[in-house]
Amino acid sequence: MQFFSNTHIDFLGKRKTFYVVSLVVTIAGIAAALLRGVELGIDFEGGVQGEIRFSVEPDIGTIRGAITDAGFDGAEVKSGSDSDIIIRVKNQKEPEVSTTDASATTSVSEVLSKRLTDALETAYPTNKGEPKKFEIRDLRVVGPKIGKELRNQALWAVLASVIAILFYITFRFEWVYGLAAITALLHDVLVAFSFTVLCNGLLGLNLEMNQAMLAAFLTVLGFSINDTVIIFDRIRENKTIHRGENLLMLMNRSINEVLPRTINTSLTIILVLAVLLIFSGDVLRGFAFTMLIGVITGTYSSIYIASSFVIDTMIRRGKLDRNAEGDFKEHVVEARQARKAGRVTTSAGAEA
Repeated sequence: MQFFSNTHIDFLGKRKTFYVVSLVVTIAGIAAALLRGVELGIDFEGGVQGEIRFSVEPDIGTIRGAITDAGFDGAEVKSGSDSDIIIRVKNQKEPEVSTTDASATTSVSEVLSKRLTDALETAYPTNKGEPKKFEIRDLRVVGPKIGKELRNQALWAVLASVIAILFYITFRFEWVYGLAAITALLHDVLVAFSFTVLCNGLLGLNLEMNQAMLAAFLTVLGFSINDTVIIFDRIRENKTIHRGENLLMLMNRSINEVLPRTINTSLTIILVLAVLLIFSGDVLRGFAFTMLIGVITGTYSSIYIASSFVIDTMIRRGKLDRNAEGDFKEHVVEARQARKAGRVTTSAGAEA
């Protein structure tokens, strides 16, 4: 991207501003999670979820009353689109069969599907010879024990990923870079989680924590660490090329050099995720939204969190002069003036 080539942006000089922004968003999200709770999907909590498509305009109140009368206590009915309805029943228990194995789950699905069909037929009866006014497109059943196991496995998956990344970065670079990468990853997960909780509560986007959202969080970890490694690799290369250069100046130089690649990659993914978020419907909305926020935060955390962590750690350990920031700002001003003068000279030559 030509627009972002040959830049001299003082990224690390603005790191404290982004510290504050990230901290505010994270605190707000955690506070919302503590006050409102995190909405868990049936994958992690157990229950029944059905997706029904109507050929007539559905009335949520009528549907809720019909399925409650059929024994689906505490049913949650949401509108997926003009003709689609999502029915969720958390911790639904069926006394006739167990949900601890695959065959039993099939039996439960059959029993609950018939109960749900009968309830909807009562609310939306059809005459003989006419097609049904609704269609059960999907019905999922997860037992409480299985939901708890999936929840525990999800936590272990995230923890194992973070530990593996820490060892990899520490082995490839230095321990301070490993800690910086982990700090950026934790930041990405917390910010994405915070936005999910806040938007679910304030905007009602139906963003529940399920396996698809877990996959999004793990994908965000991979995307973010990829961006971070690219920047750290360029820093290591420039340490050899520009020996003796101030670390702050060298890191800013490295970030500016990889900026076109970072912007191109991120914008491409963001455009795809935006389309997915708009057209995917309720099923993939949580995945697309979490990925979208995660890609954005992962892009700037590689610059403003991971790289900034290295700088601040070096300053605290006395390996970087605190006056280095002032020296770099002077360098940025001089570079901008030289670039501007070059443009003026080029324009004057063209006119001549």
